[in-house]
Parts: sequence; structure tokens; C-alpha cells
Amino acid sequence: MRQQTIAEKVSCTGIGLHGGQPVHLTLLPARAGTGVVFVRTDQGRSIEIPARAGAVRSTRQATTLGKGDASVATVEHLLAALYGLGIDNIRIEVDGPELPVMDGSAAPFVYLLRSAGLHPQRDSRPVLRVRKPVEIRRGDRHIRVEPGRGFRVHYAVEFDHPAIRRQELRFDARRASHFDAEIAGARTFGFLDDVSSLRRAGLALGGTLENTVVLDAEGVMNPEGLRWPDEFVRHKILDLFGDLSLLGMPIQGHVHVERGGHALHLDLVHALLDNPGSWRIQDSDRRRVIGMDLPSLAGAAER
Repeated sequence: MRQQTIAEKVSCTGIGLHGGQPVHLTLLPARAGTGVVFVRTDQGRSIEIPARAGAVRSTRQATTLGKGDASVATVEHLLAALYGLGIDNIRIEVDGPELPVMDGSAAPFVYLLRSAGLHPQRDSRPVLRVRKPVEIRRGDRHIRVEPGRGFRVHYAVEFDHPAIRRQELRFDARRASHFDAEIAGARTFGFLDDVSSLRRAGLALGGTLENTVVLDAEGVMNPEGLRWPDEFVRHKILDLFGDLSLLGMPIQGHVHVERGGHALHLDLVHALLDNPGSWRIQDSDRRRVIGMDLPSLAGAAER
């Protein structure tokens, strides 16, 4: 259970889901202990933005990270792919303010990362082991993490729509192959009734039936239909993976979510950082307790 990066440089191009503009993305190997770092390359100089909770600028419709005048939006699908595959250290160069949406899921990023190859590193991987429950409630929405072996998720969504209604899924996230097969391919979704208001707000300008599951009043508009009958709750788990990655290390515990979203996910991340007595940081083999001044976590707490 050592830290990992990718074996070689790999790139792709696409359009941003919300801005609708072309963007070029390059993924590069990074040294152990680097963490995940986004690099804006289009502003006259390279600006590094760490993928940490303290860098979150917005959770409206997507997760946006920023530093100074630079920001990068819609990072959650790539972050979910990195988290699901166990990639700890990587530099992500992007020449625009938003990552490419690809097909609306994490599957293209998983393919890209696996094409580059996973490269084990010599340093041990730290994990955040939950010792006491932490819970946040927001009306009929709540999120809770409690001690448990490995990383497991129980997620529930509920929408007043015939194609969704209530969906629940229990997912054991300890194997990357399970993430590949069961979660990575779940696409982002939205409602036709919301499209006009989103576009007036400058959002969803790059959204199409090729990268978003769109629902009208009766059902799914995409000609190919759904990839799973419960694709909606699977995508929410994908988003959760991406948002939890902003802790800066894997979490060991059981997460329960009712009607969640990016804002609630980040509420849990911040609640954990604000309650250091509820967890401890260990080597992934559980042989050694690491000091709580671990640089990656300290950086995450700056907000």
C-alpha cells in the first residue's frame, strides 16, 4: 500500500460542461508527497492550485477550486477517478478555467489514467482513519461518517421524477476494479426544465445529450437510455469520491448520505478537519500513527 503516481505523461481535449469552451488537459507524474495539483497554463505563467478543501471556491453545480485570480471548475470527475484508482500524486495542466466534461462520467479519465499506467512509489500512503462519528444535518439532507474497516458508502437520493424516485446503493470502495465497473461510468444528470435558467446564469453551455443524462417531465431523453437503472445514485457516489479526495488522503470509515450533493459532501470534509479528535492519520498498513501536522492535511485546513 504505497503511494502511486502515473507512469508517463498523457493528454486529452474536450469542452467544458458549463463554459462550453474547448480545453486541453495534460496529466503528468509527480513525486511522492506532492498530492494532486492543478496547474493553469493559460495566464502568462503557471499557477498551481492544490486539490485541497481550503482551495474550494464554489460548489454550485460543480466543484470549483481556486488560488488568487486563477480557478479551475468541474474537477470532481477527474478527482473521483484519481481517488477510485488510488493515485496520490499527479500534476494536472489545464489551459482554461474548466476541465473537459468528456462523456459526463469519470470513465474516460479512468481510461486515460490506465493508459498512462500506474506507478507505485516508495513512500507509504497515509490514510485518515475515522475513530468517532461525525454527522451534519441540513433539513431532510444529512451525511455521516463512522468508524469501519476499509471505505464503504451507503448513498440515497430522492427526486420527484418517474425515472428516479428513491434510489439507494451500498458500495464497498476498497477495490479499484469495483470503482471501474460500478461507479466510474455513471454520468452527470439534469432536468430539461432547468436548462434555460442555467444557461441564463452562464452554466451548462456545453451540456448535450452526449455528456449529460437529461430528463424531461416523463423520462430520460437520451436515445441510448441509462447505463444502469440506478445511474443517478451511482453518479452521486462518484461526486462523493471526488469531493472526499479534497481531504488529501484516503479515508477509512463508512459514509452514509441522504439526499447529498457537493455542498453537503464538503460540509463533511470541513467538519472532519475541524474535529481532529474524531480521526487519526496512519500508514495504510496501520503499523504507524503519523503526526497530525502532516503537510497535506495542514494545507487542506487553510480556509
